[in-house]
Amino acid sequence: MGSFSIWHWLVVLLVVMLLFGGGKVSGLMGDFAKGIKSFKKNMADDDDASMTANVDRPAGNIAGPGATGQGAANTKTTARQG
Repeated sequence: MGSFSIWHWLVVLLVVMLLFGGGKVSGLMGDFAKGIKSFKKNMADDDDASMTANVDRPAGNIAGPGATGQGAANTKTTARQG
């Protein structure tokens, strides 16, 4: 019951062929194969510009904690102490 028999897969294949037709399935598989070939080709490229580190520019523009309003944070601390 855990594994499907060959008859199950044949029925599934028949239903898929009836729903989508032979042309669409073969076209879809061809596109899938082109995608895999393109993926393998791009993985083999060593000098990909998108993978190089860019050290000239910071990663983001979000200020760290305490970078803005640092004076206000200090006044709250001193107010609690005093």
